[in-house]
Amino acid sequence: MTITFPVTVELFGHSVLAHPILESIGIFIAMRYYMFLKKRSTSNLTMIQSFSIIIGALIGALLGSKIIGTLEHPQALFEVKNPLIYFWMSNTIVGGLTFGLIGVELTKKLIDHRESTGDLMVFPLMLAMIIGRIGCFLTGVYEQTYGVETSSFLGMDLGDGLYRHPVALYEIVYLIILWTVLRIIQKKYIYPSGSIFQLFMLAYFSFRFLLDFIKPIHPLFLELSSIQLTCICIVIYYIFKINQSKYKTINHE
Repeated sequence: MTITFPVTVELFGHSVLAHPILESIGIFIAMRYYMFLKKRSTSNLTMIQSFSIIIGALIGALLGSKIIGTLEHPQALFEVKNPLIYFWMSNTIVGGLTFGLIGVELTKKLIDHRESTGDLMVFPLMLAMIIGRIGCFLTGVYEQTYGVETSSFLGMDLGDGLYRHPVALYEIVYLIILWTVLRIIQKKYIYPSGSIFQLFMLAYFSFRFLLDFIKPIHPLFLELSSIQLTCICIVIYYIFKINQSKYKTINHE
């Protein structure tokens, strides 16, 4: 089967990119999944507190996605006619996760809630990311979510006639594997609240740091992109945080 990139969908007489449609579907399904898990959880987090934290996460994620996304190609701010539109159109999940985390922590301080809330968000978040990455893949080279040229058998023509690493597909496969591993840990071990989220963040940001070496990047500092620099900061933060958590996992077996 041959795919013509970018993949579009006819909607109300207009041709619309599949990417934003899939992102919207992913967010909707993830929110429903989160509410399902919330009802089954034993957390003492009230519905109002839960929504407050979600709003804090969304605001942080929105700003962070655009800030880090813009820094991926900062010189473009001086080249485009409307820098504000360029800023608004720039997005990256790395910035969204990073600033979303900040938004959550600030909201928890405002509502005086000290219990970790991340574990409940991990799998809905991963589900949204997987669905969103399908949209990234279907957009081909028409957004900044494609890889460099490769002679590997994994290479694909993503719309420009060149065989490139389909990094969106790599990420989908990685997230599915990570989902499986985290579910095994969740079922097999007893752990403090927040541990699954910490492992997810450490694993995902480590992966993204490496993945961006096979993506076209605009180095910001030390030949690393804004995404890679952000990943380093988050990985160091969670290595320190996990090392500070003095606990032992207890095997149910």
